[in-house]
Amino acid sequence: MSLFPAFAEESTKVEVSSKELDWLRNTSFQSGDALSIHNQYLERTSEKESRELGSGGKEKCGEEPPKKKKKKNVKKKKKKKKHKKTSGRYSDSSESDSETIYPSDLKKEEANRPQAAPLSSKFSWLDDVQSPTEQLFCVDQKADAANWTYKSLYRGDVARYKRKGSSSLGLNPRIQGISWEDSETNKKRKGGDKKKTEDRYFSTVSRQLLRSNPPIPTLATLPESSSADGTAAFLPLEGEEENKGGEEGERALTSSVNPLRVYDSSTALWLQGKGPQELMEQEKQDVQTGYGALLLSGKTEEFNKQLRERPDDTQLWINFIRYQDELSATVFGGEEEKQSGVSSERRKSSHRAVLEKKLSIADRAVATNPTCIALQLERLRIYQELWEPSVLSKEWKKLVFLHPNSAPLWREYLLFTQSYFSSFTVSKVNAAYGKCLSTLSAVRDGSMVSHPALPGTEEDMLDIFAQQCHFLRQSGHSEKAISLFQAMIDFTFFKPDSVREMSTKQQVEFFEPFWDSGEARVGELGARGWKAWMLQQERGGWLQPPAEEEEEEEEDEEEVKDRSKSRQTIWVEVESSREAAHWLPWRPDKAKGQSEEDCEDPDRQVLFDDIGPSLIRLSSPELQLCLLLHFLSFLGLPVDPVLSAAPRQPGLLLESLSLLTQGNDLHHPLTSNDLPDLGVHPVGHTTPLQGKRKWAGLGKQGETFVTNLFRRVQPVLPAHHRAVLALSWMQYEKLKVLRCLRGGNKKRLRSQGKSSKHVSKQLLKEPDNRSSLVLWREYAHLEWMLGNHDEARKVFSTATAIGGTKGLRSPTLCELCLLWAQLEAEAGEVSDVTASPAVCVLTRLAEGASTSSQPLAPVSILKARRSYEQALATGLAALDQHGPDLQAKGRGQEEILGEKLRLRGLAGCYALFQYLTTGIQAAHAVYIQARERMEDLHRALKPDTRLSSDGEADKSLSRSLADLNGGYAKRLASECEALAVQHAALLRYHSSIGVFPLATLRQTLTSALSSWPSSAPLWSVYVQMENRYHTAGRARRFFQSVTRDNGGVVPHLFAIFAEQQRKQLVDAALRSCSPDAALPILPENGLSHRICGLFESTISTEMGSHCPLPWRMYIHFLVSDGKMDQAMRIFYRALQNIPWDKGLYLDGVQLFPDHLQEFVDVMTEKELRLRLPLEELDILLED
Repeated sequence: MSLFPAFAEESTKVEVSSKELDWLRNTSFQSGDALSIHNQYLERTSEKESRELGSGGKEKCGEEPPKKKKKKNVKKKKKKKKHKKTSGRYSDSSESDSETIYPSDLKKEEANRPQAAPLSSKFSWLDDVQSPTEQLFCVDQKADAANWTYKSLYRGDVARYKRKGSSSLGLNPRIQGISWEDSETNKKRKGGDKKKTEDRYFSTVSRQLLRSNPPIPTLATLPESSSADGTAAFLPLEGEEENKGGEEGERALTSSVNPLRVYDSSTALWLQGKGPQELMEQEKQDVQTGYGALLLSGKTEEFNKQLRERPDDTQLWINFIRYQDELSATVFGGEEEKQSGVSSERRKSSHRAVLEKKLSIADRAVATNPTCIALQLERLRIYQELWEPSVLSKEWKKLVFLHPNSAPLWREYLLFTQSYFSSFTVSKVNAAYGKCLSTLSAVRDGSMVSHPALPGTEEDMLDIFAQQCHFLRQSGHSEKAISLFQAMIDFTFFKPDSVREMSTKQQVEFFEPFWDSGEARVGELGARGWKAWMLQQERGGWLQPPAEEEEEEEEDEEEVKDRSKSRQTIWVEVESSREAAHWLPWRPDKAKGQSEEDCEDPDRQVLFDDIGPSLIRLSSPELQLCLLLHFLSFLGLPVDPVLSAAPRQPGLLLESLSLLTQGNDLHHPLTSNDLPDLGVHPVGHTTPLQGKRKWAGLGKQGETFVTNLFRRVQPVLPAHHRAVLALSWMQYEKLKVLRCLRGGNKKRLRSQGKSSKHVSKQLLKEPDNRSSLVLWREYAHLEWMLGNHDEARKVFSTATAIGGTKGLRSPTLCELCLLWAQLEAEAGEVSDVTASPAVCVLTRLAEGASTSSQPLAPVSILKARRSYEQALATGLAALDQHGPDLQAKGRGQEEILGEKLRLRGLAGCYALFQYLTTGIQAAHAVYIQARERMEDLHRALKPDTRLSSDGEADKSLSRSLADLNGGYAKRLASECEALAVQHAALLRYHSSIGVFPLATLRQTLTSALSSWPSSAPLWSVYVQMENRYHTAGRARRFFQSVTRDNGGVVPHLFAIFAEQQRKQLVDAALRSCSPDAALPILPENGLSHRICGLFESTISTEMGSHCPLPWRMYIHFLVSDGKMDQAMRIFYRALQNIPWDKGLYLDGVQLFPDHLQEFVDVMTEKELRLRLPLEELDILLED
């Protein structure tokens, strides 16, 4: 039997008897049934074709249609001819119903069929065709231009179908069905009401809901038990909703979302986006659409009402002005509008409208409060985007002319002149600084009778003076900055007695002859000072002693060491090396017969006109010490952050990446934060962002300058101020050794260690320093860093013997023993507690005895724990006693109070003792106890400071008390931050050597950073801790909460740094694995966009826009990401905000070498210091 019985012949049947072919048989199929079915099909086909042929013949015999219907008839005839041809195919075969048709017959018929005539290539009328039966179709080769124009077919050419009936296959028509009217209703709804389709998460109404607090409800709300709330924890499975819903529930059961009736009515309505009650749905829509109008009008009305009641509230006016930005962000979209496809014209018009509105409010506020400087500053900030530079500059000058005694106003004016690119030049800004300081000096002296001196004028003048020196250093004019400090030290510490009672202007006039006389200045060899020069001039002058023959400095043989480098790279290297070598002002050597004409670079000479207007008088000894500390910090020496007042605008000085990378020393986790980095470059180290220091210190000339400075200034200072300078000098020597250790150059480390030890020993030999435990502590640490552990232990033992039996009552002795114990703990672990060197040191400290090599008894450890507990309780109780009674104390009690505040050593010793003897939880409890008490006291002091500074009765007494209270609060804040850093370092150390939950460390860091958001060591530990996780959501939320509430730059920078480190980790994982291997970390998309967003949010803040570090980091990140065009745009934006920073130009030349000539021209135009002109560079390259 064949596989296809219907087409098999009976005569050729073959019986297959093999059992292997049984699977080919189909026993249930009968060939007779197949033949009968085929015959029935042929009968029906023949009948249908005969009917069609009959109707076609009738039409042929009919009359010919008129001409105008010719096209229609042609189409009909084509159709009929087609039918004829089709029917003719089976006309012969249909004569005998019983005859079988085989595939071979079909092939023969197809071969004998006449070939059709070829198709024509153009249309023709039926009357013009000679034989209509041959050419009925044609190929249309002419293109339809409408398809190109409209990008789609003509709607008339597209077939449309109508649905007949509403049934659907697979459904029971009695109880199931599909409602087709819903789609049409949705179409009408979309076409008629477009507002409802646009209310998505990015719409205006949704942004209003996200940006603002929920308003007071004006409509009645449904009870919480309503099912529309969505507050139920689950959807009920019973049929209760069907009974409540009634007909609505039955309708929902047969809807398109519930064809099988498996959902109850409430679930089906929920899937449709509907509620059980139309009233609830309408109320929800009304509340959502009414949010915008309610929020905007309600808050604006509240502002207007409060301003009518309190028109003299300046802060309320400022808040109302700044509220317009929030309002515009809600209405116009703000930054989201920029990211979307909104046209620039619309953005400009909306921004212009907001500015006009803010300006009208500011004008009304100034008219109401004409003497308020804050409102006038706010108005000038608005005018800055509307006025021309010349008009804006005149308005600023007019404002400072009307208020010459306001230091905050002067500070804002200087920032404007320093950062406004179109009118910026170094000489103009330097002249503005001189004008500011001379005017404030006249106000302070009483020469300007029209305006009295405000409290704190001297502190503000010193801060502005230090800011001017840093501005000159950042712009490359290091010689002028050094000359300013030299002149101020001579003007302050070596002033003749005959001119002390004169005004500042008269004293400056007497000082000018000394400056121009060529006499040696502070820091130079043979300097005697202004006072000695004046006395000798009255006696007839002195003879110039013969100059000592000094060893000539070995100059570099060639400034260009590698000529294979590019021209731009050589320019950057030579410019940086000259900056490091020639930061001291050039002075003619009279012994060699030199004159001013012998100077090769005239910019290295400093004239008195450049520095004279900036000289100020400092009457307070504390401010005089602060001036010295500012100079030492300017030279790169570590200083006490409390004694040297922090700058009022610290963001202007941040320019070093070392701020973000400090505290990463894994070998010294407990002592790595001993010398925190401030992120400010010292003088002579203006380099590209990722450039290296040329020397560990200041070079040979710089070190000689520092030594001469200390030797000249120390004799005129009181004893406690000399101790401060000695500590700074010792820490500087230790810092140079630390830099050599990090550099890895053993030869340089050996020579630097030898010189640093020599300087430290010379300091300790001085009579005032022999019993200074602070200096002994630093020297012992220096020996330990150099690897001389045994020598360092001897120094520590000697220092503890000098401390005597004071024990825990001496803060300096506690700090010394804490450092010793930390170093011993880092050196290695000891299984026996009684044999641990660190425990021995801490126990002997509690006993008040000197250290010895004898083992400890367990009883001694118990006694020491009791002593530590009592000492810490006593110290914290003393804080509570001295805090409220601070105003009753005189200034003579300030040092005593400062000693009482120094609890970091005691708390640190107790916590480390508990950690080594009991465990980490005990140490954690000690730090928590100390920090909570001290931070509570610090929070309690803040209102007192504000009250004392705002009091009207007895202003002088209030000011002095405020200064005393402010110093006390600063010292207390410093101690709290130091304790937090110790606490975090100890927890991190324990987590690195043992099993410890990081939740405790995280909670400690978050609480500390919430209180001290500008602490770089704490942020460094936090970033290291969070980088151990693959998920960054928790850290991102914490960074956002801190940066939202804090206006400083440091939290923003560490947020960026954390994301950059995460991106480096992801990139390294992607590079290390093959394409088909599993990744050790999940790749995260969008990190580049997130980092760019963080950069934008940082530079959009008031202080971040004028901070050099985020701008330079932003440019380097874009270049490393391959976005050169975007990096170039950011570079030009940075020039608009920080045009004075020379490091930015060096980065530009390094990253965009093709623009060297352009950048050098801009530097020349803006008068930045250019030490290597391009013409000289060409000469060097030719040689």
